Amino acid sequence: MLNELAWDLVSQIINETDELRVEAVETKTGACVLDFGVEAVGSLGAGLALAEVCMSSLGEVSIQSGEVAGVGWPQLFVQTDDPIEACLLSQYAGWKVSVGKYFAMGSGAMRAAYGHEELFRELEYQEEALAVVGVLESGKLPGDAVIAEIAKRCSVDPVQVALLVAPTSSVAGNMQVVARSVETALHKLHSLGFDVTRVESACGVAPIPPVAADDMTGIGRTNDAILYGGRVTLWVNGEDDDLLSIGPQVPSSSSAAYGQPFLKVFEAAGKDFYKIDPHLFSPAEVVIHNVDTGRVHVFGKTNHTVLRESFGF
Repeated sequence: MLNELAWDLVSQIINETDELRVEAVETKTGACVLDFGVEAVGSLGAGLALAEVCMSSLGEVSIQSGEVAGVGWPQLFVQTDDPIEACLLSQYAGWKVSVGKYFAMGSGAMRAAYGHEELFRELEYQEEALAVVGVLESGKLPGDAVIAEIAKRCSVDPVQVALLVAPTSSVAGNMQVVARSVETALHKLHSLGFDVTRVESACGVAPIPPVAADDMTGIGRTNDAILYGGRVTLWVNGEDDDLLSIGPQVPSSSSAAYGQPFLKVFEAAGKDFYKIDPHLFSPAEVVIHNVDTGRVHVFGKTNHTVLRESFGF
């Protein structure tokens, strides 16, 4: 059960709030709300923990050394042997939490308990959870009405809800978004009609952007980190023919919107996310290892020129 796995990790975090620079928030409902960057300072450790909660503890996230445009630059590395459960059924931010004036993008295991997304019907998964865990990408902490609504949709009492909150323009929030390199590749494959259950294992890496001064700049930089710097490797079974036909459509370079920092693309779309070509949202480079045939297929490449412009150096 995804929520059970995620709850175990949240329990560990509660015992390490001081070290992670995370703050527990008191609620009238008795729900567990953890501030990872709204008012709390957060930390690199908090970012790693937040990303792993997003993946329901079915992925490992670490910081590695690397470079961007010849400059030494930290990279966020993600690996999982349960890619469907960790990335599509948990990590994907598919729940638009909107209650009154409050809005957040919701990810994590609570999505599996709600099960309202078409993705869960297509992958034939939903769970009845005793307690649920969610991650909210927002610059505001959820109030009692938000907690009650999430509890209602997940069929649990508010006291059985744990919500971890961080804006994109925070250390932890910045990292949990960039940890989605593998998730974006899998989601792109699924949207193209590929049978993602053929993916046995996966890993991905992307540069950690500078923490932005505002959420919109943060959204631009975190998207660019994956669109132009993300490199994903998938271990897949089955035949090679469909990999060769669908592969060129997977990396972000397959989109007509490719080539500019995300904020410029966003502005060109009239600041409407839904007018942006959905094929843009995928890693820069995707490498597929066929575990049955032994063949390797490489699609796309990184673009450090755009990264340098986006990151501002």
